[in-house]
Amino acid sequence: WTRSKAGLFDVSHMGQLEISGENVAAALEAVLPGDIAGLAPGRMRYSYLLDEDGGILDDLMVTNRGDLFYVVVNGAMKWDDIAHLREALPDDVTLTHLDEQGLLALQGPEAAGVLARLGLKPVQSDTPAVEALTFMQAGLYDWQGRTLGISRSGYTGEDGYEISVAGQDIEALANALCADDAVMPVGLGARDSLRLEAGLPLYGHDLTPETGPVEEGLMFAIAKRRRAEGGFPGADRILGELAAGPARKRVGLLVEGRLPAREGAPVLADGAQIGVVTSGGFSPTLERPIAMAYVDAAHAAPGTALEIEVRGRKLAASVTAMPFVPHKYHRQGA
Repeated sequence: WTRSKAGLFDVSHMGQLEISGENVAAALEAVLPGDIAGLAPGRMRYSYLLDEDGGILDDLMVTNRGDLFYVVVNGAMKWDDIAHLREALPDDVTLTHLDEQGLLALQGPEAAGVLARLGLKPVQSDTPAVEALTFMQAGLYDWQGRTLGISRSGYTGEDGYEISVAGQDIEALANALCADDAVMPVGLGARDSLRLEAGLPLYGHDLTPETGPVEEGLMFAIAKRRRAEGGFPGADRILGELAAGPARKRVGLLVEGRLPAREGAPVLADGAQIGVVTSGGFSPTLERPIAMAYVDAAHAAPGTALEIEVRGRKLAASVTAMPFVPHKYHRQGA
């Protein structure tokens, strides 16, 4: 349904933060490797919270709302992230946990049409109509006297939106969205299948403090300017791996047969373990098992034949480029 129409997900377990104060962009750049200072108002960016060794403590989204930065962190890590940020940020920077805010994700090719029919009005004159937002753009919108924070983003690989809404209003908004024939409420198990097909990592599985940004492969999260300047946690390790190449890489795997390979399954080359599966399942779109794994860099080239050990059986698999299912983000100029 999400790949063909519009699925509605309740992701209110995520942590929503507002960070403000003097020199807030510079303060955030001391703990994040992204180009926060260069983030224009109304734009958002994917980034990492890193430990001193460059291990990934969490991945997150940062939005410049003009007078403050709005940050969304993973639900399982939000309390640790809040404590880490409060310890790391200077006293003149204020962090507010929006614990009374809900978060909905409306994802799929009909999502823009659904929101256009909802009658949303931009709060600020320079904010585009919600259907005119492009991927990784955000704004504040009025819906029946309620203010919604809406970004064109998501975790499914489809075009779609994430909607921050006051907890007291979330039921009314969800009911209004589901009243549209294009929308169906969808659970988080389906969201996990969608993000796996989209080749998107999940914290606690594909991302941990034992993994770093270079081996993880989404290097766009470390801006060119930051690579040149350094000054973020773990910069020495990360810049060294960028120059020399990582010892292992996150790869996609197409698995033969019908049996899915799950997290923790050993990945083998010529009978020797060279990696481990971090996410796996059966792809409803491709109608076959797929997986993500970290493997030794020497075995990471697309087309490399490998095996995965599952319940005492060795399943044939091959390295493939990700995403498994092409992204359909609504990019600028598209």
